[in-house]
Amino acid sequence: METISNTLFWISNGLLVPVVVLLLLFFLRAIILAGGFFGEFYQRIKLQKQFTDILEDINSENRDERLQQLPPAGNSPLLRCLKKLSERRDNADYCERLLANYEVDAGKELGRSRTFIKLGPMLGLMGTLIPMGPALVGLAAGDISSMAYNMQVAFATTVVGMVIAAIGVVTLQVKQRWYAREMNDLEYLYKVLSTPVIASNPISPIQ
Repeated sequence: METISNTLFWISNGLLVPVVVLLLLFFLRAIILAGGFFGEFYQRIKLQKQFTDILEDINSENRDERLQQLPPAGNSPLLRCLKKLSERRDNADYCERLLANYEVDAGKELGRSRTFIKLGPMLGLMGTLIPMGPALVGLAAGDISSMAYNMQVAFATTVVGMVIAAIGVVTLQVKQRWYAREMNDLEYLYKVLSTPVIASNPISPIQ
């Protein structure tokens, strides 16, 4: 039994370095995600105002004119999708596939935030529990400095893991609202674009 316990102890201690390295990598990725999120946030504020104004009065008669008032697609997935919908409006199967793929891409983007939410606390907990063993050993041996160092590592990994999870939660909640609204707008615009224009020819009265 002692051999098994020692084996588990050494395996646990050997995992500390990979856990800390992964925590640092996830922390850097979370910081990059947060920076990109704020940049995207300001871009969406400008675009959403124009988009909302167009949605308010677009119809089957002025749709082409109103869509031309949008800015170039650039790096905006929403505008790129809308441009393809406008160009291929007569192909219903293609447009439905395009909307489905947009939803899949949105889920993929949200998956990054979900990964931070799950793995951040998980790695933080592992980084907390692993140093507790050496800390207790140091306490039993009267080595206060060793115990203090291991406890410092344990608390630091917990904090970093929670920061990673917090970034994931904030970005996930906001992006879910973004993509839900965009899907509703794209489905509405697709209906407007696919509606045939009925020419209103006045009927002359019968003489």
